[in-house]
Amino acid sequence: MRNVAEIERIRRAYHQEAKSKRAIAREEGCSYHTIQKALQSAEVRPYTLRKGRQSPVLGPYKAQIEVYLSESEQLPRKQRYTGHKIYELLCKEYGYAGCESTVRHYVSQSRRSRKRPEVYLPLEFDPGMDAQVDWGEAWVEMAGARVEVQLFVLRLCYSRKVFCMAFPTQRQEAFFTGHVAAFAYLGGVPQRLIYDNLKTAVQRILTGRSREEQAAFITFRSHYLFASRFCTPGEGHEKGGVESAVGYVCRNFLSPLPQVANFSELNAQLLAHCQADDQRHVERQPRSIAESWQAEQPHLRPLPTHEFACCRSQEVTLNGYGQVTYDTNRYSVPVELAQKQMTLKAYPFVVEIVANNQVIARHERCYGHKQDILNPLHYLSLLERRPGAFEHAKPLRQWRATWPPLYEKLLAHLRTGQQADTTLLPAQQESRAIREFIRILMLHQEQSAEMVTQAIELAFTHQMVHLQGVQFHLNQLQHPAPDSVPLDLSARPELARIGTQPVVLAQYNQRLTGGWS
Repeated sequence: MRNVAEIERIRRAYHQEAKSKRAIAREEGCSYHTIQKALQSAEVRPYTLRKGRQSPVLGPYKAQIEVYLSESEQLPRKQRYTGHKIYELLCKEYGYAGCESTVRHYVSQSRRSRKRPEVYLPLEFDPGMDAQVDWGEAWVEMAGARVEVQLFVLRLCYSRKVFCMAFPTQRQEAFFTGHVAAFAYLGGVPQRLIYDNLKTAVQRILTGRSREEQAAFITFRSHYLFASRFCTPGEGHEKGGVESAVGYVCRNFLSPLPQVANFSELNAQLLAHCQADDQRHVERQPRSIAESWQAEQPHLRPLPTHEFACCRSQEVTLNGYGQVTYDTNRYSVPVELAQKQMTLKAYPFVVEIVANNQVIARHERCYGHKQDILNPLHYLSLLERRPGAFEHAKPLRQWRATWPPLYEKLLAHLRTGQQADTTLLPAQQESRAIREFIRILMLHQEQSAEMVTQAIELAFTHQMVHLQGVQFHLNQLQHPAPDSVPLDLSARPELARIGTQPVVLAQYNQRLTGGWS
């Protein structure tokens, strides 16, 4: 088929220049029928195949493929025939000798022609009424390694305002924490939240819109008093707003891959992106997200007086090594505060261990398998009583691998100082040095590592390298002496010389002889 410029040239030659069709065909190098079509219409007509192409190998089997496709539509969604399965059936039952790709291409084309196009209703939401929630996945560079993170995304349906937060997992405590952080960011609670049928909220799908919900989710919803709605299984378009928001966050907030040290830094970046996104104009919306949000925020439900405790609580038992076990991982507990039975609270990022309604230990949560998470400060009081185990104690070995070289210098100095006491046996000298070193390490229980390190440096500077010397300098760092202010004697010039006059030693001799009173 000729293009529009060639068609125009043919039409001008015939209608304006009065050339014959035969002459035009000879000049243009085209057929008589092409000239006829160009004179009938100035538009380019699309090419249409009048007769289907021959399929000498697949043709005899097309009817049977259509039978398989009809049967497949009656099967459960996840057990329907694939193109590969239909190819296997044709080979086994009908001796098909063609290639698999031909069968799969025909199956794809046939299914596309069978499927009716999806048509959705345009929706409009009231301010403060609805929000949609979903999870997504993304990759980041965290602490020098590529890590997959789980993205909690909440999107308001009226203003299109988005909140996003990253977690290491999609567990229920992370699910609740994402909500609490989103509500705090919004300064209120939407009237209704729309979800997939995620396991952290739904125990079992019943008929229609009915769901058997998780007890913890009901408690959480009751705390914030919002309504919930769950999508029809397999109909993700019912919350298409947040589906697109997850993709938008990944493409715009996390591309290129952010390089962060931890989840705190990553979530601070995501929050900044969410705030900057408020200036965006969503297509076909008359106002920016920020302007729509100003109109929506007053319609949100007020926040309750206190936040929901987003943790999973579990009774734990102390083992013989001063540890408790959760999710196959073991966490240390302070030896002097430990009890046989305690409560462990697992938050998304931290684990707390409670005894007598008091948090006695807090660790960064580990999502590994069968790991020991040890705080060396928890074992110092035990080591003070058993200094012989100093070199082999696992918590101290882990700490020793990372502490400053100054600590090794301090330990060597204490050992050398004890060796000067010849009244003690070598083993006693070693024990005394280790105990004093452990007592200095115990200062970390009350003070920061930077403060203790600075106090040790000052102790070396002033040659006071012992426990009392470190404590003295630590106290000076905590309570520095106030700067002295010179006394203003401008109004009493007669007092200005006091303390500056020269010392006359003869006056002391007069005092000794009784001549000065």
